[in-house]
Amino acid sequence: MTSLLKIQEPSTPEPPQRPSLAAFLELGFRPLYLCGALWAMVAVSLWVFAPSLLQGVVAGVFWHAHEMFWGFIAAITVGFLLTATSNWTGINPLQGRALGALMLLWATARLGFLWPGAVAFAVASTADLLFIAMAALAIGRCLLARQSRHNYLLVLLLLGIGSANAAYLYACWHQLDYSVVMHYFFTGMLCMAAIALLIARRVIPFFATRALPQLTVSRHTRSGQWQAGLAACGILVWQFGPGPWAAPLFAAAGLLTLWHVMAWKPWAVLRTPLLWILYLGYAGLGLGLWAAAAYALGWTARMSWPVHLLGMAGFGALIIGMITRTALGHTGRALVADRSMVCSYGLVFCAVVLRLVALGASTHPVPWLHASAACWVLAFAVYLWRFLPMLVRPRADQRPGKPVPLQRRPH
Repeated sequence: MTSLLKIQEPSTPEPPQRPSLAAFLELGFRPLYLCGALWAMVAVSLWVFAPSLLQGVVAGVFWHAHEMFWGFIAAITVGFLLTATSNWTGINPLQGRALGALMLLWATARLGFLWPGAVAFAVASTADLLFIAMAALAIGRCLLARQSRHNYLLVLLLLGIGSANAAYLYACWHQLDYSVVMHYFFTGMLCMAAIALLIARRVIPFFATRALPQLTVSRHTRSGQWQAGLAACGILVWQFGPGPWAAPLFAAAGLLTLWHVMAWKPWAVLRTPLLWILYLGYAGLGLGLWAAAAYALGWTARMSWPVHLLGMAGFGALIIGMITRTALGHTGRALVADRSMVCSYGLVFCAVVLRLVALGASTHPVPWLHASAACWVLAFAVYLWRFLPMLVRPRADQRPGKPVPLQRRPH
């Protein structure tokens, strides 16, 4: 890998600057982190506290699953990948009006899926699929221009997420069996898990050694290649072959993931919130892959277990950690978590625990579900309160927003 996600260390901050549309549309993380965090609040609030408002063609649990994954998680992932690609290649994939158009596609899809009728569904579906396609094309163009071959898999996985979305929406429109619809959903989620593993395994050791220079950890390139291969093969088997055959592949990938966490010395980062939240998220992916293996074998009949372990314990924790750490760095601020950020981390953790308790509760799960939703919504409300002023303004240190590539270090 020629470069990693480089965070420019801030210099002495200047007085606060005015909000700027040019700054807001400078790099992908700015509008899409904001949109994703806002939708994390709105989508959960609607599903848990006001489900009667969900009147679109995709309604009920199908809307909830779709919007938390292709609405919330996909927005954050695309924002991160657009910004990371700029670092990896030195080419900004989308900025200005093009980035604004991408944001508009995303917003059109979110509103369209709430509106009743076939026309709204068609408009929303088209916008949603174009959102992923436009992002994949922009990222792929930059990677091809710099021949960043080790990152080509990310584009293929992103296209896999888009393909799973198309299949999911088709199944919803034709009202196919619940198991068929959710099979496509889980395929998309597994593709996202593979992307998260690829990215997190690279950046967590980098972030750790930057924050704690005395800490020596490896990116585990060789075992990471096995991890990616096992996950990719598991996805293919899950989609096209006998489901139980995917179980050992998911289990092995999950085992490697948890081994990485332990090899990164988690006890050394307990006093560094910007790191331990990422460690927790990476471990959540490992546990989610084990749950996926159990589901593939039929050991649990409920897909909710692997979905919420991957989606909340994995993606949720990684997202709240990444969108704070990378936003701080790319807006020219000190890489230190303040009380509000630690509060948001704790609230996400509580939301995960309470949601799992609700899944396991044989009686009266609703209070646990409501408590989990409240923690989740509050976590992202705190994030927006703290970071919205940063995301709409130029860098505090007045450096150019374009990241500087970091040369690859030997393993």
